[in-house]
This record gives sequence, C-alpha cells and structure tokens, in this order.
Amino acid sequence: MLKCSLCVNDERTARIDIIDGRPICRECQVYLRHPIDREKVRRELKELMRDVNKAVVAYSGGKDSVVALYLAKEVYKVPELEAVMVDHGLMAEEAIENAKRIAEHLGVPFKVLRYDYSDIFRNALLKAQSPCRACSKRTMEKLRKYALRNGYRYIITGHELPFGHHPYRLMSGGVVQIRLLSMMTERERFEILEKLPFEFPELPGYTTNCLVLGPALQLYWEKHGHSFEHRRIAALVRYGLMSREKAERELQKPEVPEWQWEIVKKRLGLT
Repeated sequence: MLKCSLCVNDERTARIDIIDGRPICRECQVYLRHPIDREKVRRELKELMRDVNKAVVAYSGGKDSVVALYLAKEVYKVPELEAVMVDHGLMAEEAIENAKRIAEHLGVPFKVLRYDYSDIFRNALLKAQSPCRACSKRTMEKLRKYALRNGYRYIITGHELPFGHHPYRLMSGGVVQIRLLSMMTERERFEILEKLPFEFPELPGYTTNCLVLGPALQLYWEKHGHSFEHRRIAALVRYGLMSREKAERELQKPEVPEWQWEIVKKRLGLT
C-alpha cells in the first residue's frame, strides 16, 4: 500500500501520486503549491487579539480548550472572558472536573449549557460513521446564539488547524470565531498544560473529553479498516504540528473498555 512520504495518508484515505520518485498525496501536493506561512498566521492572530476585549471560550475541558483558555487569559489578557461548556450528554466526568478546576485556577467564570445530542451519536454508531462534524456544527451554533444573546462578538476555540490560511472566520450575526491555537505544535500545547492542574483522562481516541469518540472510532475501524480521524491527523503532520510517530499511534484501532461501552449504550438506548 502506498503511503504519503510527507504525512500519514495512504491509499485508503487519499489519492497518491509518485512525484520525483516519492509518493505524495493530493492534499500534500496542494500544500506544497500553497504552503501556509506559520509566522504570518501567528502574527495575524496576535493583531486580531489586540481588539478582543470580551469573548466566550468554547470550553470542553479537553486539553486544547484548556490551553485556549490559558492563552486568552494569561497571554492575550482578554479583559472579560467566560468559559462555556456545551455538555452534549456524553462528556467524560474527568473533563468536567478539569474544566471546573482550571477555570477556577485561572479565575475565569465557568458556565455549562446542557443539551441532548443522542440523535447525532445514536445515528453515527448505528451507521458506523463519525459523529464529530455534526456534533461540532451543532455546538458552534449553540455557542453563536449564546454569544449573540449575551453581547459577545468573539468565540475563542482550541483548534490548531486554521481556516485555510487564516486563524478566524466570520459567522452569521457578526460573531467571529477565533482558532487561538492555530499552527501551535503539540509540544507547545503540552508545555502550557504542564503549568496547569490538568489531569489526563484515560480515554481511547484522540480526545481528552468525549466518551462517544472511542466507540465510534472502533465501529468505523471495523467497517472501513482505518480511522475517520486520518485526514485531520494527516494535516497536523503536514503542517508540522504533530510528529509522524505520534500520529501513527493515534490512528491505531482503539481498544474501548467495557465500562465506557456500557455508559454509551445506556445513555443512547442501545442496550
């Protein structure tokens, strides 16, 4: 099986061509033609954050949202912040505890909005599909409406991949989503986490907050023979944000403990 020499894509997940004797996937070919200037993205982010005096932080209690909250509070010194968790019904208890503990540690108000996403999760598991896109889309819409109701113009998120070549996007209603970790390496994120009372939960999959991701990945693996996280993690490698070795580990089929399966099945009525 051909594997891209620049990222971790293979023939299961991307078209691969031989260029100058090297296998290179189509996504990496586009990147080579239009590379992202990391320093330019970071400069743009710094300039944008100078204008932010009030913001909601999309706060799942996972490692990336924790780093985003820290940066907003301690590095960019945003005067008015609110950490808002959208609890979709299958958040890990450890993530909720991390969220409370670190918000208190940083002195940022913390609010939980509780919703039932069981329709998204049940459908994904029954069809062996990824729930992530639908979950993320619904969550961002909940946060956008919350921001508008409460006078916030900015929503800060913990995504490390920018929107194309820019670290922000304009949402409807004039709300701006800022991906505060844009082009930040995994090592940089972990250096920040070491300063905080963050405790890593033992969850399968590339997550530190979600109980449904591991089961969804396992079912997808059994049906398709690879991870639905493959292309996103390949992008992290392509941009130099994650090592190839770490990516290969993250893309292995997860072993989901029975206790986690039981919680997920019970809450989704799949028992």
